[in-house]
Amino acid sequence: MKKPPPRKLHRGHFAFMRALAQGLDERASWDRYLRLEGEHTDLRTVRRTIAWIRDQFAAAARREQKPGTARLILLDPDRFTAAAPALPTLAEFAAAQGLEDFSEAEQIEAYEAAYPAGGGAGQGGSKSGGSARPSRRARVIDHQLEALRWLEGLVVQDPRPSDSVAAWLHPTLAARLERAGLPTLVALVERINGIGARWWAQVPGVGERKAARILDWLHANEAVLGLRVGVHVVMPRAQLTPTALASVVPAATALVPYEKFQLPAELDGREGHYRAPQAQCRVLAVNDHEAIGAWLAVQRPGEGNRELSSTQRSYRKEAERLLLWSILERKKALSSLSGEDASAYCGFIADPPSSWCGPRHHQRWSPMWRPLEGPLTPAALRQSLVILRSLFAFLVSQGYVVGNPFAAVALPPNPQGPLGANRTLSFAQWDHLDALLQEHVDTEAGRRLRRGMRWLYATGLRLAEITSVQCDDLEQVEHEAADGTTATGWLLSVRGKGGRIRQVPVPGQLVEELGDELARHGFERQVGAISNQGIPVMARFDTPLERPVGWSASGLYQAIKAFLGQAATRVDGMDARQLRRASTHWLRHTHGSHALRGREGQTPVPIRVVQNNLGHASLETTSMYLTPERDEGTKAMREDWHKRPT
Repeated sequence: MKKPPPRKLHRGHFAFMRALAQGLDERASWDRYLRLEGEHTDLRTVRRTIAWIRDQFAAAARREQKPGTARLILLDPDRFTAAAPALPTLAEFAAAQGLEDFSEAEQIEAYEAAYPAGGGAGQGGSKSGGSARPSRRARVIDHQLEALRWLEGLVVQDPRPSDSVAAWLHPTLAARLERAGLPTLVALVERINGIGARWWAQVPGVGERKAARILDWLHANEAVLGLRVGVHVVMPRAQLTPTALASVVPAATALVPYEKFQLPAELDGREGHYRAPQAQCRVLAVNDHEAIGAWLAVQRPGEGNRELSSTQRSYRKEAERLLLWSILERKKALSSLSGEDASAYCGFIADPPSSWCGPRHHQRWSPMWRPLEGPLTPAALRQSLVILRSLFAFLVSQGYVVGNPFAAVALPPNPQGPLGANRTLSFAQWDHLDALLQEHVDTEAGRRLRRGMRWLYATGLRLAEITSVQCDDLEQVEHEAADGTTATGWLLSVRGKGGRIRQVPVPGQLVEELGDELARHGFERQVGAISNQGIPVMARFDTPLERPVGWSASGLYQAIKAFLGQAATRVDGMDARQLRRASTHWLRHTHGSHALRGREGQTPVPIRVVQNNLGHASLETTSMYLTPERDEGTKAMREDWHKRPT
């Protein structure tokens, strides 16, 4: 087992001991200099820390052949008052202070430091008694302070980024950080800056108060460490503006997102090997970065819409990866890539280096963001190549480049089987989740999580769609029930891919629960009330704003992923593995699969209805949710629907 590095004395330890020597308030001094060690109310921690400091002081003095100085530091000045008794002999002093085994010279040094006005000690140890001056206590303090200054200059070191957290932090606190994968100070600061205000939530055993003490120490040592904790760490995420988040990572020619990536002048594509003549170019793009931007703009779902669609985010991701690889790894401009380069890129994303990979939940503003999560699966690699072919096809069509380097790259085979077959929850797994969601109804955040998951499962909407719909997108309609009577239901107007609008049925129970939540927070219970217009279905009611804001797509995704991970701990085997892998998109697949299969004793939902719910342009895409056993039973029905006018 690797031995932990020894703890180091820092300037706070000496400042605290100087305060004690001068009789200053212990609690105030602790809170000022040693708060990182723990709370002053924890007397065991305080006493152990003081004892450790004294031991370290004494050991350091002995290493310098100054045992008398070590003893001097530990003397209590309050013993030396104006009415002090006669001075002890040298032998008595040595016995009282535990100096019997020290040389006589060392005993005399300690004696004279303790009784500076008492005269010299005889060589035979026959120091005579006498009277102490009234200033003796002050002189002892002066000598102690002088000794502490000497020792501080001798042993104190400044922390360095590569130092172990165990060298500077309390052992218990350091051990918790190390178990969370934060062995060094630089790793600690990088994690803090990468996650932001609630970085400590991912470190078991480190709560908000301990995290605040760590930040105080890092701020105090910022200059000597050369590590800066960003201002975004000390403010709640909801209070940070997009500009503040964007400033966390500056623009650079490094592993940063597309919008922050700076092309080096020699590789910006102005002189790209496969650039078409400037006179033929039909896009206002000077370099390769701007050319990608022109392509992405074509994918924008609507005029004036500043939010990226899921398609546009997917396209940006693939172009971003290729641009970063081209410049940072291949050392080529994007417009200089050949067919051989395209093949090499396929090998790279199939087995990327660890420095390119990171968890998906790290957002684009974070220093911990990475372009990949790990090696791409065959299906993901196929999708990537299809998108990159589209990118270069656009650039060729617009006269920016003369050829498509990905045109000749073979696509991996398209996996066969029902759509989402490996990313669908069973009925039992969904029922398990639905039961656990009932336990989350005591808080606004818990009810919001339940609302998000139940609406995704019941409607089959995409993540970007569910987070964009509002109360006024809901419409109550009448329809004929199975028994011939008139019943009411709800339809939700959704703007999907390509700006196409469709109406998706929503169970009345979900609308009633939304109305209850509106009423709970002072709004009209009737969802369709005029005063509720503009309120998102996925509204966050936990903000101090007068009107609730919508839950972001990333926030909803992360909350559901965290919940699925917790739910996985309640089951075993394949169920646990499935829930850990599941995500928001699994709920969309699950909606399609469950609707087309139907529960036992229930009629399956017609495929046309499911196609509409999912927003598929082609019925064939929806039919891929059918299991092989049902293909034969539905084949004739699908052919019949194809013949009908649409």
